[in-house]
Amino acid sequence: MGSFRDVVAWQKGMELLTKIYLVTESFPKREMYGLTQQIRRAALSVPSNIAEGKGRQTKKDYLQFLYRARGSLYEVVTQLDASKNLKFIDDAAYTETCEVAAEAGKVLNGLISNVKKQIEDEQDDPRPPKS
Repeated sequence: MGSFRDVVAWQKGMELLTKIYLVTESFPKREMYGLTQQIRRAALSVPSNIAEGKGRQTKKDYLQFLYRARGSLYEVVTQLDASKNLKFIDDAAYTETCEVAAEAGKVLNGLISNVKKQIEDEQDDPRPPKS
């Protein structure tokens, strides 16, 4: 079993996290404890949950953390929309960041599907699970 750093969804989550931190540098200082902090926390939660899930004992536990990561990703996208509506982010930065988020989501959804299939396959297999 490889490291969580080998998981492409984690790598994409880290790419999104980095992008969010860079984009939010230009947010108004009055938002440091508001939207800036909130979107950064949500972005940090994406790769963090993937990593934590990878370290769990069962695939079902892993899947639950992947769902949390996806929820955090949706939170980031919602907060990006709010940032654009409030004119904290220009159209180009918004579009570019949303593309990074969409790619992270695509890879994460693929990982979720893969882990779900592994769980289903194990349930259909009468042999004891591999350690």
